Amino acid sequence: MLELRPICENCGKDLPNESTEAMICTFECTFCADCENNVLFNVCPNCGGGFEKRLSRPKEKLVRNPPKGERYFKPVDVKNFEPLLMKNRNIKPNER
Repeated sequence: MLELRPICENCGKDLPNESTEAMICTFECTFCADCENNVLFNVCPNCGGGFEKRLSRPKEKLVRNPPKGERYFKPVDVKNFEPLLMKNRNIKPNER
């Protein structure tokens, strides 16, 4: 089940369940669409995978299955991320 992490790991922007801006990788690293498009360029800084739009959970299911409370805030160190970005930026996520 998706954790539904509540913020962008890079900038801290709120990404509630109903957000249409939440992007996740296969390990559920969560970033806002702005960071994904303008900083990460579809390369997860944690695993090197790509991103997809995060699904929202039906409201009636939130009571029994609430979003994650823990706020993962780990801004991307652009200098350390650059080699991973350069290695993967021009390769489709499903071909990495």
